[in-house]
Amino acid sequence: MAVERTAINPVTWSTELGFNQGEVVSGHTRTLYVSGQTAMSREGRPQHEGDMAAQLALSVDNLEAVLGEADMALAHLVRLNVHTTDVDLLFQHYGVLAARLATAGVAPTTTMLGVVRLAVPGQLVELEGTAVA
Repeated sequence: MAVERTAINPVTWSTELGFNQGEVVSGHTRTLYVSGQTAMSREGRPQHEGDMAAQLALSVDNLEAVLGEADMALAHLVRLNVHTTDVDLLFQHYGVLAARLATAGVAPTTTMLGVVRLAVPGQLVELEGTAVA
């Protein structure tokens, strides 16, 4: 059974920023809930302290790695939660994430939250997702 995705956008400003207000997903057979991914090495060491762009890129790489292990890709994301310790700094580098999503042809529903800190000191951004296939 093929997955059917229908974007729900009563407004248009969000699509210009790369996300839909809602998505109806039907016909899926598998759902993957991805834990928060940060800029950690494969060995579990924090990387790129103080560099939002590099942390964001590695966080997306780590998100893609989890998706790949489930035979999925960024194109399967239907939900993306972005947690950051510095919303203003993240906005300066948001193009790193937006470009990767655009290349995958996906605009998942998204929430961005500013938080006091993340679990691992020095981490600036964490990506948590839901994918369906």
